[in-house]
Amino acid sequence: MSSLCEGSLSDCPVFGVAILELIEDSRHQTNFNFKTGYKMSNQVTEAFAQQYSANVDLIFQQEGARLRKYVTEDPMGAEYKYFDRVGAVNAKLKGSRHGDVQYSDTPQSRRRVSFEDFYSADMIDKEDKLRMIIDPTSEYVTTAVYALGRQMDEIILDAALGTAYTGKTGSTSVSFPASQQIAVNFVESGGATDSNLTIGKLRQAILKLREAEAIKDGETPVCIINAAAENSLLRTTEVTSADFNTVKALVNGEINTFMGLEFCRTELVRKDASGNSRVVVMPKSAIKMAVASDISAKVDPIPHKFHNFQILAEMSAGAVRMYEEKVVEIKCDPTK
Repeated sequence: MSSLCEGSLSDCPVFGVAILELIEDSRHQTNFNFKTGYKMSNQVTEAFAQQYSANVDLIFQQEGARLRKYVTEDPMGAEYKYFDRVGAVNAKLKGSRHGDVQYSDTPQSRRRVSFEDFYSADMIDKEDKLRMIIDPTSEYVTTAVYALGRQMDEIILDAALGTAYTGKTGSTSVSFPASQQIAVNFVESGGATDSNLTIGKLRQAILKLREAEAIKDGETPVCIINAAAENSLLRTTEVTSADFNTVKALVNGEINTFMGLEFCRTELVRKDASGNSRVVVMPKSAIKMAVASDISAKVDPIPHKFHNFQILAEMSAGAVRMYEEKVVEIKCDPTK
């Protein structure tokens, strides 16, 4: 042993100072575990009981999927799933008595959907759990599940406005057509000018859907908006006045139904290259979602990580736009 340290280690002033410095240094490192040396989730030590309150609050976030109930869902057990589409035919007038039957060539096509695998994972160190008054595991699981729920909404929005695949093997791509878009400067009368979401744009979207007979009997189309578009509508007299609307939007501070539409707000609404929000109006039959493996979560000890607890949430899903005529995009300037 060095001549600087005679006797036991505990009596050694050099060793003692080094240990004290190391302990003090570790207190200032948010991702250092003194015992294992393993790098934790960078934020977990922020919940240490000696520094923060006993309550672990979930950071502001969208709590799971909001759009799932607005699409048609089917299970999926293969790499690809195909949805067949049957088009309309016209009735024929009977000719002479005992005449020949004339057959209609019923249009038929299909759409292909594939799924992708998603997950959210984190690790909780045993020593960090001992330093906390409450066990954070449940909050971490909830947060992981929320992340996958938001991912499911993103899958739906991308399917509504993205490329669909058709043909016998699903090898033909179909882009979202410009004919189903309402321009950011659309006005019902007068000079065109950029705007956020307006009643005129909603009327035009409903008109497109109805002219195409895209809404099944009993279906209520959904309008997927963000907070900026919602705020734009709340400034409209027709939305907030009881003379026009049975929903008292001023009382609730939000819009749920108006003009035969149901509204769903999410800040995941897509934007185009110009920064305009791509508000979507569609009936439930517009999108098919295939779920190969629904959202699941589990907490397991990992042996090679000193039996620390891994939190893992997983899902496998995909979606496809069934008909272009069933989806209308309203371009909205979020600055207006």
